[in-house]
Amino acid sequence: MKKTLLFLGVVLLALVRQPLAAQTTINVFNGVLYYDGYAATVTNPAPPTGVIRHRNDLYARRLTATEIQSIGTLLTMKVTIAAACDNYDRIGNVNLALVPKGATTYVPADVQHIEIARYITPFMDKNKTPSSVSYDYEISNIAALLKETSLSANYDFWVELQVFGVPYAANTQIAGCTGRTDVFYGSLDFTTNAPAPAQSANVLRPLLYQASLNNYQASATDTLGKTTRTVNFILPVGLTDAALFLVTSNHGANSGGEEYNRRMHYAYFDNVLKLSYKPGRVSCEPFRQYNTQANGIYGPSAQTNAQWQSFSNWCPGDKIDIRRINLGPLAAGSHSFRIRVPDAAFAGGQGDIPTSVYLQGKTSGVLSTAGSRTATGAFFLYPNPSAGLVTVANPAGVAVRELVVRNSLGQVVHRAAGSTAPQFTLSLGSLAAGTYVAEIRTADGVATRTFQVAH
Repeated sequence: MKKTLLFLGVVLLALVRQPLAAQTTINVFNGVLYYDGYAATVTNPAPPTGVIRHRNDLYARRLTATEIQSIGTLLTMKVTIAAACDNYDRIGNVNLALVPKGATTYVPADVQHIEIARYITPFMDKNKTPSSVSYDYEISNIAALLKETSLSANYDFWVELQVFGVPYAANTQIAGCTGRTDVFYGSLDFTTNAPAPAQSANVLRPLLYQASLNNYQASATDTLGKTTRTVNFILPVGLTDAALFLVTSNHGANSGGEEYNRRMHYAYFDNVLKLSYKPGRVSCEPFRQYNTQANGIYGPSAQTNAQWQSFSNWCPGDKIDIRRINLGPLAAGSHSFRIRVPDAAFAGGQGDIPTSVYLQGKTSGVLSTAGSRTATGAFFLYPNPSAGLVTVANPAGVAVRELVVRNSLGQVVHRAAGSTAPQFTLSLGSLAAGTYVAEIRTADGVATRTFQVAH
C-alpha cells in the first residue's frame, strides 16, 4: 500500500511540474508606438507589417486563419504598456472588430465592435524602473467566438489595441522627452491550449461599445438629469444559455468629479435587476510600484484601505473588471439591457462613464464557466507574477466556498478552503513556473483569475 501511495505521489508531482508544452502564444502586437492622441495621425514611421494605425491611439491587426485554427478552449491575454513620453494615467482598451471578410482595411466607425478588456496606465517616468506594466485577462469566452463558423463565414476578426496619451507634461517634466510626441509602447499576446475544432452554436449580440453614460448629454442618457441608459434589441433565435459581459469605469478628474466618488451601479435585463456593484479595489497599494512618476493619487507614502476606498474608483496601473452576468436560457424575441448609476453627480457638467456590454449565448449546450466572474465578487490576485505567495483580495467579503488552481492543461494542481476574509494568502511555491487559473468558487458562480508563477 505504501509503495502504491508513493508511486501515485510521484505521478501527481510529475503532472504538476510537467512543462506547459500544450500552450500556444500568439503575438498580436509587439511594442507598437503610440503618439499624441490630439495630433494628426503619424504616417512616418509606418507601423509594423500587417498592422494598421487607424489613429495615433488605435492600432489593429487581423488574426490569420492559422492563428485562429491554433486557438483552443482556453484563452488568456496579456497586455503590456511601456513608458515613452506620457507620464500620466490614461485609459486603454482591447477591442475585437468584426470586419467584412477579405477587407484589407476598414473604417473603425463603420464596423461592429466589442470591447474585451480595459486598463488604466500608471504614472510612469520612462527613466525609472519598472518602466512597463502588464495586465492579464482570462477571456475564454472570446475563444468560442473566434471559432464560430457563423461569424467567420462573414467576418474577419481584427484585434485593436488602444491607448490614448498626450506628451505635453512629459515634454517638460521627463528627461529626454523635450519636443517628443510619442507616448507609450504597446504589446499584446494571446495564450491558449491545444487547438479546438470549429463551433457552430455561438451567438454574439453587441449592445453598447465604449458608449457614454452620464446625466447631462441627451445622447448619453435615457432622461436628462438621470444617469440611465437602455438598449432594446431583438434576439432572432432562442438560446440555451447566455451571459452579458459588461465593462464600465468612472471618469472626470475635476473637483468633485466622478473619478473620486464610488457610486452604486445597477444592471438590469428585461427590467429585472441582475447585478449591483460599486467599482474600486480594496487598495491600490499593489500597483504603487508601477507609478514611478510622482503624482497626487499615490502620494509619497502608503495609504490605508479606508483611504483608498474613500476616493478611488480604479487604480492607475490596474485593469478594469470585466463583469459577467449569467442569464441562463433566453427566448427569441424582444429584450432589453439597462444600466443605472442614480447617485452620479457629474459636477460642473463634466465626466463620463464609458460603457461597453455585449450578449453572448449558445443555441445548444451551455457557456463555459472559464473566464466567468461571480456577480457579487470583485476579486483580484497580487503580486502577479508571483514567486509563490499569492494574495487573493476579496473586498466585498463574499463567502468563498473553495479555491481551485488549474494549470494550462486544465489539471487541478492546488485546492484551498474557502474564506470570507477581505484577503487571504495562497502558498504556491511548489508549482512550476508558468501560467495558472484560479477558480474562486462562491454560492452564485465561479470567478476565474489568471496569474503567473515566476521563480
